[in-house]
Parts: sequence; C-alpha cells; structure tokens
Amino acid sequence: MLLTLQDSLVRSTFDQAAKKTTRNIKVGPKSHRITTPFPSPQDWRDVWIYFLMLDRFNRDDGKFPASMPHDKPFGEFQGGTFNGVRERLGYIKDLGAGAIWLSPVLKNRQSDRGTFHGYGIQDFLSPEPRFASAPGKEEDELRALVDEAHAVGLYVIFDIVLNHAGDVFGYKDFGPSAPGNSEILPIEWRDESGQARSGFPVIEDIPVAERDPDALIWPEELQRNSFFRRKGKGAEEGGDFESLKEFVTDGRECRIFPVRNALILAYQYAIARYDVDGFRIDTLKYIERDFAQTFGNAMREYGQSIGKKNFFTYGEVFDGEERIAEFIGRNTKDAGDMVGVDAALDFPLFFRLPSVAKGFTPPTELVEVYRRRKEVERDILSSHGEAGRFFVTFLDNHDMKERFRGARTDGPDKFDPQVILGISILFALQGIPCLYYGTEQGLHGRGDSDQFVREALWGKPNAFGGNHLFYKAIKRLTELRDTQPALRYGRLYFRPISGDGVHFGASPFAPGVLAFSRILNNIEVLVVANTNTQEAFQGEMLIDWCINNDGDQFRVLNDSGAAVPGPVESRSRLEINEIDGGFTTGPARMIRVSLRPMEVQILVK
Repeated sequence: MLLTLQDSLVRSTFDQAAKKTTRNIKVGPKSHRITTPFPSPQDWRDVWIYFLMLDRFNRDDGKFPASMPHDKPFGEFQGGTFNGVRERLGYIKDLGAGAIWLSPVLKNRQSDRGTFHGYGIQDFLSPEPRFASAPGKEEDELRALVDEAHAVGLYVIFDIVLNHAGDVFGYKDFGPSAPGNSEILPIEWRDESGQARSGFPVIEDIPVAERDPDALIWPEELQRNSFFRRKGKGAEEGGDFESLKEFVTDGRECRIFPVRNALILAYQYAIARYDVDGFRIDTLKYIERDFAQTFGNAMREYGQSIGKKNFFTYGEVFDGEERIAEFIGRNTKDAGDMVGVDAALDFPLFFRLPSVAKGFTPPTELVEVYRRRKEVERDILSSHGEAGRFFVTFLDNHDMKERFRGARTDGPDKFDPQVILGISILFALQGIPCLYYGTEQGLHGRGDSDQFVREALWGKPNAFGGNHLFYKAIKRLTELRDTQPALRYGRLYFRPISGDGVHFGASPFAPGVLAFSRILNNIEVLVVANTNTQEAFQGEMLIDWCINNDGDQFRVLNDSGAAVPGPVESRSRLEINEIDGGFTTGPARMIRVSLRPMEVQILVK
C-alpha cells in the first residue's frame, strides 16, 4: 500500500490513537483486556529488556532447512516472523523480561536478500513483508504481536534508524557504494526490481502513478535527491554507512528541516499504528545533536499526548562517556531548554565488564568506568541513584563478533559459571539491563564477523526449553531484582576488600574480586564476585558504617549452596585505600565472605 504522511489513512490512525479504548486480546485459551494506547511503565528500571533479531528468533512453521545451519554465518533471510515471536512471548515473559526490543520491523528493499537485519529501510511507513506469515498481512501481524505482548505484560521497543535509508539508489560509476568524496556524485535510483536505472527521471519529476511501492523510497516526502548526502561512504564523518544511504538531516528549506520533519512524523505514526512503547535509535551519534534532542522531545511529547507518559528512547552511541553525555537527558550547561533522548546503550560499561567478569582485567577497570561517569555526567545527573535511568546495559549484542559465552559447545562447559557471574553483575549494577536473545540457551557464536552472533535460535535443539542452567539462573535473578528495589534504584558504591583483614582496596589483580553495594534508604544489597577460574577467595568486604550494626547477619539470595558470610564486625587500625583515592585507618565495618572460583553472591540482611 502506498502511503504519504498526508494520506487520509495516516491521519485517521493519528486520530484513533488519540482516543483511549480497550481491546480483548486472546492469548491461548485466556482473554486479556488491555488499554490502548498502552500505558508506559512508571520507571524503565523496573524492567529488563530482551533483544531479539526478528529473522533469527523463531519461525512459526517450525521448519529449519538443512542448508542453513542455525549456528553458522548466513547473510540472507532465514524465515523468522512476527507470528514466530508471538508464539514465544510466554517463554520470554517466563524468563523474566519486562520488555522486548525488536530489530527493525519496517520494510527494506524487497530485492535485497541481505537485509535480514532490517537496517536498510526503504519504506518508513510499512512493515517488512518478509516477516509476515501470510502475504499482505504484515500490518495485522505486527499489531497482533504488540497487542499480545501487552496482554502478557511485556512492553515493546522498535529498533529504528534516523541516519540513513537502505540501498535505494546506486552510484553511477561505482554501484551500491562509493568511496568518500568531497563532491556530490551522480546517482541512479532503484526501480521495483532493485535495478539502478540509467535514465530514471529526476525524482521530483516522476508522476505519482508511475511510482512502484518497491521502488525509490517511501514516504513520498523523502523522494528528493537533495535529501541524501550522495558523497559515498563516510559514516560519522558524514556519508553513507557502507551501502546504506545517508540522509541530509541538517538540510533546511527556509526555517524547516524537511527530512527531520518527515522522519519524526513517520515514527510518530509507528507509535500510533502499532502502539509501541519505545524506540532504540540506531547509529544515533551519526546525526546532529540538535536533531537527536528534537527527535527525543517529539517522541516524548507525542507519547504523553496519547497517554504514554513515559515513552522510552535510547540510542546507540558507540563511543565513550563524553560523547554519550552529548545526547542524553537535560544538560544544565545548555542554553536551550531541549531534553535529549532518555538513555544510551552503555558502551563504556561494555568495553570493560566482559573482560573483568572473565578475569582478564582487574576490577579496578570497572571502578574507573563509574568514576569517570560521575565526573562527565555531573551536569546531567540530579542524584547519585538516578544514574541508572540513562543507560541500557549489556554484555553482548548483534553488532559484535562474539558472544559473551566463550564455550565451543552447546553442552555444559567448565567456564559456564562465568556467564551467570557476568549476568548477575549486569543485573545488579545501575542501569536497565538488556539480554541478547539466545544467551539464556547457551548460544556461543564467535568468528570474524557479526554473522557469527546472529544465530537462528529456533534451529537449536530444545531452543525454547525452560530447564537450561542459564534460563533458570536468569529467572531467579529477575525475581531478586524485582523484590530488591535497591538493585533498581539504589546508589552504587564499590567496596574495598581484603585478603588479610588489614589491607583494604579495590582489587587491582586479574583475575580479581569485584565488590560493590547498592543502597536505597536504609537497605544495603551487597554483590561480591570472584572472577578467578581456579582459586577460591576468603576475605573481608567493607560495608556501610551507618546502616549496619555489629552482629548483623547477611544472607545469600542467589545461591542456596553458597557459604554463609560472617556477622558484621567493626575493626580499627586498618589500612584502607578508599575507592575515591583517599586513605583511612578505620574504624570500619565489614563482613567475611567465602567464594568458590567464578562464584558471585548477592547479599542482604
């Protein structure tokens, strides 16, 4: 179906979304009544996110061609569908997730067999037909997926793109991509078969009747040569992302930014049409900061206008702390009053946590991440506990070349406790945790490209069983996070530890022992992890002086077989190298802990 942003169907969709209604949604034998538009969570820290790639998660027909091994690199569509995800919503909910992040759902160029990932959008108003189980039913099936997710208690996040479109034109002298150039290069737009047509008329002059829905780019408001950079590859420096064509989002016509306005309206339409709850924004750092602020504000205000009071936006800023700070929240140094996107993927944490959890680097590396964050974000954060609102944390994802699990087998591996240790730390640190699909079933892809970590989960034997060691551990961690508010909202303090009861400090060794507290009001939850793969640890961990008393007893929440820590005791004449760089001699309060190799303990009184 051809749609423009001024189409009557688009306008009526906006009108309908402004009316609060209820729906009866049948899930299995049960009927659930939901409100639409579906209300937002009060705080996104109350949920954790399950990220799945639509083409690689589940086929609703249950088939898996022998020619496409589920765990080998494959660069084309393998048949995952909207209905395939619908079938497994109960599985995701039972795991403990509170939201699902779907890889891009919008229509890519139909002649391109390599865009199974979804990031090459050709039509910003229509779903991808190849994700539908029945021809022409992609609109209905996507909305049904969102409605059923809401019915079972899951929020839905769409992965979206602002920086670029798909490979919608070719470069006359180069093909799909061209080397970076300082000058605008001649282009040829692709027709419905994907051919870059020589002599295809200038976009502005093509009559509407001759425009095929599989040709050019949609909506019609984006069909202008001048709306694209047309200078070949450049990515962050300005240019295409390989064959994905970069928009000119900073282009003005008088006082109007036409590309920005078209994209804002297109994604507001997605909220109205599919009742989605949030957006993950791909390649956010490649767009202008003021556009990121405008977009985040526009989504936030539109959500509020229809009853989604906390519509969530978070961006991919594959960079350090300083660059992330440019995009998130309200910076008090800004002269303007615009608020950026709500959060960013936590790449600074990702750059350190996996190697610390595996014992390759010392825990002090993780301590430094948060020391630097506090320094850089001081003009954004309003409180020490609030920091978690601004970061979506993760151990691995679809853009990496290896998963966190380092095993070479689907079966049990001697280093599997590292996976539970890593996820436990992820769930206990500040932030909104995000788990990559298949982690709970032990997927372990690694290689020289991201295709190694984009496995087809449904091809794995017993892919959606609930008895896997990791599945059960994640489910238990979710229960702990749900019942301990400090793990969601608490202030974060890294704790000095000691092997001799006298000399205390953050562990500078690799492998080492990581210790930290989450404190909310008068509740302290302790987390201590031994990243050594061979040696146990016995020693002391400092705790808060004011809210604990001598003789208090902490218990282990996450492991019934763990050694019980010793009672709280006070000591003086110590040598304490404080986390912030100071030095004291006490007195201090502490508990004695005993950990097996690769063991993590979550403790509370």
